[in-house]
Amino acid sequence: MRTHTDKRKSTYRIAVLGLLAAMSLGIYALESLLPPLLPIPGIKPGLSSIITLFALRRFGKKEAGIVLLVRILLSALLFGNAISLVYSLLGGAAALFIEVISDEILKRKHLYITGTFGGLFHNAGQLIAAIIIMRTAAVLAYTPYLAIAGMITGLFTGLCAHYLLKIRIPGAD
Repeated sequence: MRTHTDKRKSTYRIAVLGLLAAMSLGIYALESLLPPLLPIPGIKPGLSSIITLFALRRFGKKEAGIVLLVRILLSALLFGNAISLVYSLLGGAAALFIEVISDEILKRKHLYITGTFGGLFHNAGQLIAAIIIMRTAAVLAYTPYLAIAGMITGLFTGLCAHYLLKIRIPGAD
């Protein structure tokens, strides 16, 4: 039977996850206001990934998936459309999938490497979405640019998440 303390911890945990989802959405909204980094479609810093990586490391894969899914659904509802939802879902799912695997392989060390793989696979997922939506493999011409950009931005978000994890957040342990 759950004790009063267990219920409080569970409630606090849900509240923190809700705040993480809101922070991720806020970061995504701010990032959407920035001009493109390069004149190549799909290259963005992906700063909301910092929160997903934080949630993965601090809470676990299920909770990170929930934070990611809430951010994707709300961002598509508020700022996007059905097409952007498909790109975000495929990119986010691919990124989280490889982040979970690499974090386990790396024994929860080197979050910057996990982030790098996440950025790379996010762009791979979006390329798959582009092939499906546009019904052409011609978009694969962007692969080298998206791979380099994904690794650079993933490295940056992984480093940011690493340093964010050093901050003590009550109840997030």
